[in-house]
Amino acid sequence: MSRLKASRKLLLALPFLAAALFEPLWPELLEPLENRVADHLVQLHAVRHPADEDIVIIDIDESSLARMADEAGRWPWPRSVHGDLIAAVARQRPRAIVFDIQFIDRDRYRPDADAHFNEVLRATPNVYLPQQFLAVGEDDSVPTLDRLAGALGLPLETLADRLGLEQLDGDGGARLSLLLPGAIDPASWRLGAINYIEDADGIGRNYLLHIDTQGWRVRSLPARVVEALGGALPEGDRVRLQWLSGGTRAFHYVSFADVDRDDAGPVEGEFTDRIIIIGSTATGLHDLRHTPVAGLHPAVEILATAIDNLKNERYLVLAPASVAPLLAVMLVLGMVALLRRGSSPLRSAGLALALTVAGYGVAHLALLEQWLLPLARPLLFTWGFVVVAALDDYLVERRRRQQTAAAFSRFLDPRVVAQLVAGGETQQTLDGHAGEITVLFSDIRGFTTLSEKHEPAVIVSLLNDYFSRQVEVIFRHGGTLDKFIGDAIMAFWGAPSPDPRQAENAVAAALEMLEVLETFKREAGEIGKDFDIGIGLHTGPAIVGFIGSEQRQDYTAIGDSVNLASRIEGLTKEHGRVLVSAETRAQCGAAFDFAQCGSYKVKGRQAEVELFTPRRKS
Repeated sequence: MSRLKASRKLLLALPFLAAALFEPLWPELLEPLENRVADHLVQLHAVRHPADEDIVIIDIDESSLARMADEAGRWPWPRSVHGDLIAAVARQRPRAIVFDIQFIDRDRYRPDADAHFNEVLRATPNVYLPQQFLAVGEDDSVPTLDRLAGALGLPLETLADRLGLEQLDGDGGARLSLLLPGAIDPASWRLGAINYIEDADGIGRNYLLHIDTQGWRVRSLPARVVEALGGALPEGDRVRLQWLSGGTRAFHYVSFADVDRDDAGPVEGEFTDRIIIIGSTATGLHDLRHTPVAGLHPAVEILATAIDNLKNERYLVLAPASVAPLLAVMLVLGMVALLRRGSSPLRSAGLALALTVAGYGVAHLALLEQWLLPLARPLLFTWGFVVVAALDDYLVERRRRQQTAAAFSRFLDPRVVAQLVAGGETQQTLDGHAGEITVLFSDIRGFTTLSEKHEPAVIVSLLNDYFSRQVEVIFRHGGTLDKFIGDAIMAFWGAPSPDPRQAENAVAAALEMLEVLETFKREAGEIGKDFDIGIGLHTGPAIVGFIGSEQRQDYTAIGDSVNLASRIEGLTKEHGRVLVSAETRAQCGAAFDFAQCGSYKVKGRQAEVELFTPRRKS
C-alpha cells in the first residue's frame, strides 16, 4: 500500500517535474514572478547596505531650479553654470566628477557659455560624461569609426579611448550609432554609455557594464569610472544592482544651488577624494525611472548605485540558470518522499508551507553573501504539485468515506455511520477485531404456516414492513444489524463502536421489539393475529469484521457467543418470548427486573445455560 501511494504521488509529480525542466526554454513565462519575489527580498536586505560615503550627488533639485532662476534663467541653464560648478568642486580635489546630464547640441545663442565650460573641462582631467548607444547603423547615415576619427582629426585608437570603446575583433569600418556630447570638445571626452535597461515588466533591475557590437565593446559610464579608479569589473555584460539603505535617497545629496561657486570662497573639503555625480531629481526634468525600490527613481541615484556596487563589489550574483529547475525537481521529489506514506490536504499544505519558509530563509542567507537564488519558480512548481496531491488526497478520502458510508449504512444507524466516517474508519480498519459483544437473535414463530396460507407477495410485503420497524428499534438503541436469516434477525452491540452499556441497550431493544410487534399485529389485521416472535440474547467474546469473498463481504460476528445466542433464541418457543443469558443479565446490573427461567442444556455445550426473562422496572 505504501509503494502504491508513493507511485501515485510520483505519477502526479511528473507533469510538474517536466514543467520545471523545460521552463528555462520559455523564461518569459515565469520570470516576471521570479523578479517580483526577488525584488521583495532585495528591498528587505537594502537596509543592511548603507551607501558609500565617498559618493556624493550634487542635485539639480526643485529648490535649485527656483533659487537659480534669476542667475541662470530657466532650464536648460547656460553651460557656464556647470563650468563654474566643476571649477569649484575641482578645487577640493575629488577623485572623479561624473555628469548624468547629456550635452548633445551646442548652444547657438550662448557660445561664450559653451566655451567657458569647455575651458574648465580641459583643465579638469577627471570629468566623465555620458553618451548613449542608439543602434547599429545599417546605412551611410551613421558614419564609420574611421570616418568619425578623420572628421575629428584623431587616430582611431585615440577616438576609441575617448569613447570608452574596447576593440574585440572589429575594425574602423564599424558603424556605431552613438548619441555623443556634441557641445563638448572631443579633447575632453571621457565617455561612457548610460543606456537604461528594463525587464519585460518595465522595471530596471540591472545596469549594463558594456555593449558588444560589430566587434567593439562600448563601456558603460559606471564601468568606465570604476575602471579608471583602479577597480575590477565582473564578468558579463551587466550586473544585478544591490539597492541601498535609504531607497531613492540613499546617498549624501548637496543641492546644486548650495555649492559655493565663488573663486574666493573657502574650500570646505566636502568633496575631497570623493566621487561627485551631478544630476537631477527634479520631477520637471523627467529624469526618473521605475526600479524595484520605487516607481519614480531618480536616474542619478541609479547611476550612483551602479558606481557604488562596482566600486565596492557588492552587486548581486545571479545563480546559474540550471539552479531553478534543479531546486524545483529536488523540492517536488522531496514532497513526494514526505507524502509517500500517506497524507492529507492539511498535512500536504503544512509540509509545503514549511518548505516555503525554509526556502525563504535560505534565500535570505544567500543574499547575505550577495547571491540571488531563484525562489518563486521552484516554490511555484512545488505548491502546484502539493495542490494537485492535496486535491487527489481529498478525492480519494471522499471516495473512501462514501464507500465506508455505503458499506455501513446497511448495518448501522446513519448517525453511527457518520461518527465512524468522521473518525476515519474504513473496511480495512474494522477488519477482524476481537472483542466482547452482546448478540441478539429474533425469529418469527409459525412463519411456515403463515406463508402457506397467503400469497408470496403478501408475505414479502408483510415481512418488509415488520423488518423495517424492528431495524429502526435496533438502530435506535445503538445496535448493529448483522443480517436477515430468512424470517430471523441477527444484531449485536459493542461493535464497531465500543459500547460500555451494550447489554443494557440490547435488552432494552428486545423489550421494545415486543412492543413494536404488538402495534404491528394490530395494524396488520387478520393476517397478523397469529404473528409472534422469540428473542434470545447472550454477551460474550466474538470476532467482528468484514468477512466473505473478494466479490462480496459482510460486516458480521462469528464465534461461540453468536452460536449460543442463536441456541437461546431457539429455547423461547417453550420458555418465554425473550430469554437472556446469565452473562447478559450480569452486565445489565439493576437496569431491569429479571425472572429466573432455570438452566437448560443447549447444543454444543456440556454445561447447562442459566436463562432469565427481563422486564422493565415497575
